[in-house]
Amino acid sequence: CAVKAAHVLSEIAKNEEMKKPCIEADLVLTLIPLLESTDQEMLLHAGRAIGRICYDNDLQEELVKVGIIPSLVRILTDYAESEPLVHVALLALYNLADLDSAKEALSMTKVAEQLVKQLRRAESHERLEIVFEVLQALAENDALKVQLVEAGVPEALSEILLRLHGSSQAEDTCIVKAASDLIVSLLLGGKKGNITGQELKVAKNNAKSIFLILARCENSQSKDSLNSEFALLVSITVFLTSLTYSVLPFSSDGNCLRMVQLGVIHQLLDLLEKHVQSGDTSVQQAALSALQNLAIPVVSKVQMLEEGVGERIEALLRSESPPVQFKLLGTLRMLADGQADAAEILGHDPMLLNRLVQWCSGSDHSGICGEANRLLASILHHNRSQEVVKAIQAAQGVKHLVSMTTSEHAAMQNEALTALAIASAIDLETLEESFKESQLVQSLHKLLQDDDTSPEVKYNSMGLLCRLLNSGDLRQEIEEDKIKDTLERLCSHSNANVVKEAITTLQVMRGET
Repeated sequence: CAVKAAHVLSEIAKNEEMKKPCIEADLVLTLIPLLESTDQEMLLHAGRAIGRICYDNDLQEELVKVGIIPSLVRILTDYAESEPLVHVALLALYNLADLDSAKEALSMTKVAEQLVKQLRRAESHERLEIVFEVLQALAENDALKVQLVEAGVPEALSEILLRLHGSSQAEDTCIVKAASDLIVSLLLGGKKGNITGQELKVAKNNAKSIFLILARCENSQSKDSLNSEFALLVSITVFLTSLTYSVLPFSSDGNCLRMVQLGVIHQLLDLLEKHVQSGDTSVQQAALSALQNLAIPVVSKVQMLEEGVGERIEALLRSESPPVQFKLLGTLRMLADGQADAAEILGHDPMLLNRLVQWCSGSDHSGICGEANRLLASILHHNRSQEVVKAIQAAQGVKHLVSMTTSEHAAMQNEALTALAIASAIDLETLEESFKESQLVQSLHKLLQDDDTSPEVKYNSMGLLCRLLNSGDLRQEIEEDKIKDTLERLCSHSNANVVKEAITTLQVMRGET
C-alpha cells in the first residue's frame, strides 16, 4: 500500500500546480522515513516524489536538516548497480550540492568513494554529466576536495580521458573538456600558498598514478596526436610531480626526466602555441606552471636543452600576453640556474638579449621587467664565457643590472651583485666603462652606508668592490668616494659576516692580499 501511495505521489508531483498542496500537507516529511526502506521499488518512488516536490524551492534546506544526505549516500552504496535508484540519488545530490549545508553533511559521509564507483560504471554521456556536475559543486568545499582527491577521482577522470582520447565525436569532446576542467579544479584549485601536509600527500599519490596513465597512453597512441585537453592533464601531472619534488621528495627527478623523455615538454609547448592567443588562461597557466617546474631538476634541464626547448620558448616570447611572457622568462631562468652550458647558449643569442634589455626598461608590466632583469643576471652569474660578457655589454644590459642592485627586493639585489662580481672576474675591462657611466661605485657606497640594507646585500656589495679594485679607474672612484671610511665603520657591524668582509675589502684596498 505504501509503495503504491509513493508511486501515486511521484506521478502527481510531475504537475507543477500539485507541488504546493503536497508541501502544505507535509507529505515530504512523511516520505523521508521511507528512504530507509530496503524495498527498492519503495526507494525509487519515494525518491522520485521527494525530488519532484522539492525541486527548486526552499524545501531543499529542510531536506538537508531532516537528514536526507546520509540516505542518498546509502542508496548509492547499497544499490550501486541499480540504474534507476542511482539515477534518482544522483539527481537529488545534483539539486542539493550547491547548498553549503549539503556540502557539510556530505563531508561526513563516504560519498567520494561512491562517486568514483559511478564514474567508472557510467556508460552514458548523460550519467557522466550528472556525476561531473555533482563533483564540480562538491569541489568548491575544501574538505570535500581533499576527500575526492584521496578517493581517486582524478585517476578515474584520467581513465575517462584515456578512453575517449582521439575521438572526434562532439559528445566525447564535451566529456573530455569537462573531465579536464574537473582535474584542474581538484588538483590546482584551492588556496594558494596554504597547502597542508595531507594535501601534499594526496598530490604525491595522484601524481604517481596519473603518471602511469600517461605512460600507458604513450605506449598506445602517437605522442604527436595528444589533444589539448589531454595535454592539460599532462601539465597537471608535471605540476604535481614538481610540487612533491620541492616539498616531499620521492625520486621525483626520475619522474620529471621520464616525462621529458615521453615528449611532455613539446606537447606543453604545442598546447601553449595553440592557446596563447585564445585567452584560455586556465590552459595557459597550467602549461606554464608545468614548464617552469619541470625545469627545476638538473636532469631535466640537460634533457630540455638538448631537445631545443630553449629555442621554442624564445619563439613564444614574441607573444603579446604579459602572463605568458612572465612565466616563459621564469622558465628560461630556471634552465640557466646552475647550468653554465645553458647560460652560454642563452647568452650567445643576440635577439634574446636585445629583447630582455627592452623589457628591462620599457615594459609596462613590472613583473616582466623584474623577470627580464633576473634572467640577465642569471645568464651572467652561471656563464663562464668572456664572449657572453661582451654580448651582454654590447646589448647594453649591464646598466640595467647596476640599477637592479638598488631594487627594493633584497633577493634581486643579491642576484645582481653576484652576477656583476662574477662577470667582473671574467672580463672587467669590457665592463669598466659601463660601470663608470652607470655610477656603480656610488650605488655600492650608498648600499654600504644605508642602515636598512640587509647584511647579505652589504656582504655581496663588498665582494663586488673587491673585484672593481682591479681596475685603476674604478679604484680611483672608490678612493675619491671615501668608501674606506664606510668600510672601517662596518668593521664594528653587528653581523659577523659583514665584519669579516669589511676587513677583507680594506686589506684588498691596501694591497695586503
